[in-house]
Amino acid sequence: MHRKIFLLLTILSFMILVNGQTKWDLKRCVEYAIANNISVKQADVQARLAELSLKQSRLSQYPSLNLGANTAINGGRSIDPTTNLFTIQQIHSAGFSLQTNMSLFNWFSIRNNIAGNEFDTEAARAGVDKLKNDISLNVATSYLLVLVSQEQANISEVALQQTLQNLNNVKKRVDAGSLPILNLAEIEAQLARDSSALVTARSTVQQNILQLKALLNLDAAEPFEVEMPPLDQIPVESLASLQPETVYALAVANFPQQKVNNLRIKAAEKYASSARGQMYPSLSMFGGLGTNYSNFKSPTGVVRTPTGTFETTDALVTVGTTDYFVKTPVYNTVVNSGTDPFGLQFSDNFRSNIGVSLSIPVFNWGNAKTAWKRSLLNVENLELQKDLDSRTLKQDIYRAYNDATAAIQKFAASKKSVETAQRAYDFSQKRYDLGLLPTIDFLINQNNLTRAKVELALAQVDYVFRLKLLEFYKGMGIRLQ
Repeated sequence: MHRKIFLLLTILSFMILVNGQTKWDLKRCVEYAIANNISVKQADVQARLAELSLKQSRLSQYPSLNLGANTAINGGRSIDPTTNLFTIQQIHSAGFSLQTNMSLFNWFSIRNNIAGNEFDTEAARAGVDKLKNDISLNVATSYLLVLVSQEQANISEVALQQTLQNLNNVKKRVDAGSLPILNLAEIEAQLARDSSALVTARSTVQQNILQLKALLNLDAAEPFEVEMPPLDQIPVESLASLQPETVYALAVANFPQQKVNNLRIKAAEKYASSARGQMYPSLSMFGGLGTNYSNFKSPTGVVRTPTGTFETTDALVTVGTTDYFVKTPVYNTVVNSGTDPFGLQFSDNFRSNIGVSLSIPVFNWGNAKTAWKRSLLNVENLELQKDLDSRTLKQDIYRAYNDATAAIQKFAASKKSVETAQRAYDFSQKRYDLGLLPTIDFLINQNNLTRAKVELALAQVDYVFRLKLLEFYKGMGIRLQ
């Protein structure tokens, strides 16, 4: 039975060895997570959108300039756009214009809007830093879970090796007849329990690694091995240098979330000032240039040519006693027409305008005033959110400090427990080898030692994590080396 279990553990060890070709330390994990996390990429896109809004608001303080051109073909009765005369001939027309508009004074509405966009852009950048901080903390937490589960697996493997060694000794003594076969059955039962505990511990390691991979946005099938720094060599600050009030003061001054809140409040205040300016008169200047062209043909002259014939009129002339009808010569009349050249029309039809406009809001259904009051309420809401985040931050820091204090005490107690359990196990081992201690009592001492070591590993990781959390709030980041 124990041979099959040992073979299974060997296969598991080989699988872990094959899958773990590249070692990842905490620094590499954090950097990779920040570079590949989708939420960070989305936050970076939002920051770039804020920068575009800022650029747009800055450009709004400059004059606008628009160039226009049009062309059309009119048929039937229409108005010539150049002469403004009615015509029934088909006309091809074209027009060109250049328009400009500039705000002269608007109660600093544009300027305040630009300032608000500047603060919003800074807040978006600080939001990226906040998200990176959150990811760093989550990755460090998951990384430490891998470490503690691996430590548990190591302890379980040592316990299994001890049981295998005791199994061989007991088997020899049972075969020699110095011990009853019941002792061998008890050792084999313990071997099965230890083997199960090791398989469970190694499965927990793999589950925690999969969780860490998910945070890193790594494919679950990709080879991955975590660097395993000894827990007792991880540098930590002393608890005396991590007093909660000191840590809180540094966190308020430097934590990205607090910066985001402050910048958003400043932006909202500027937007409120901008909205207030919309309720007052504004002054702007405008101007424009334009010209047109059409192919409308207008008369240019009349040419009359005699035909050599005459026609009788109704007029009479009396010569003596005889009446004669007056005759008049017949002429051919030709009316000449033409279109003025494009360049001539371009200059002759040139026009310009310049002026100043005053806009006075009298009644617009209360839109401007409502927008201003809404912006003031937004400022108030952001201030409340800032107070809430500050309270939550302070509570988290004090809770982390209390947890660190308890973790240090528990770690010290766990070390004492391991020392006591180790002495009890060593003494029971000597008595058991001499045949003075029942197998079941020896196994109880062995299990007590294993449990004490596991509890010590848990307490040590918890102690390290609590202090690292306080270092994180203090602005030191999270480092294991």
